Amino acid sequence: MPLSGLIVDWGGVLTVGMHEAMGSWAADESIDITAFIAVMREWLGTEYALEAAYNPIHALERGELEVPAFEKHLAGALTDKTGQVVLAEGLLNRMFRFFAHSPDMMALVRRARANGIRTALLSNSWGNNYPDDLFDGMFDEVVISGQVGMRKPDAEIYHHTIQAIGLSAPECAFVDDLLPNVLAARELGLVGIHHTDYPTTASELDILFDRVLSR
Repeated sequence: MPLSGLIVDWGGVLTVGMHEAMGSWAADESIDITAFIAVMREWLGTEYALEAAYNPIHALERGELEVPAFEKHLAGALTDKTGQVVLAEGLLNRMFRFFAHSPDMMALVRRARANGIRTALLSNSWGNNYPDDLFDGMFDEVVISGQVGMRKPDAEIYHHTIQAIGLSAPECAFVDDLLPNVLAARELGLVGIHHTDYPTTASELDILFDRVLSR
């Protein structure tokens, strides 16, 4: 049977990919991108899902750590790695300005909702501001990790989201660019799609929903 709900991530799905955006930011500030990756691995683990000994990212995503405090952590870690002083104030805003929107995926979500499919945004927030003007009319529900005190790939935030749109897990497709988040969704019964590019994701959704959403 065709699915009834579409849940999508923000960064890397409705925007350009994380590696592209972070690479552009690092180049703009003349920061060695390998130093940034090294800090992320220390905090997140090599597979972006393993708990590390010290993890301010998870605290930020759950809303337990304020943005200015996180920026000081990150700027300090980058300064230690590179020997180059990195300005903490406004660091996340400077990073996220390189996450350009992906109009093709945004249009697909709008077409899905216009076709009667329940839609939701499920995003781990780094305290960044989301483009509410672009989201107008796109989603039935918007779930931001820092606002609900939960984060992907924890099961509770997936349950929260599918309940918010009034569906069961097997009725929903979930699209994310981070494989650990997709695998966690599949374990709960959602149809997980690992987003790598628009044509592949769009063709999979056409099949799953038994209608043309790709164009």
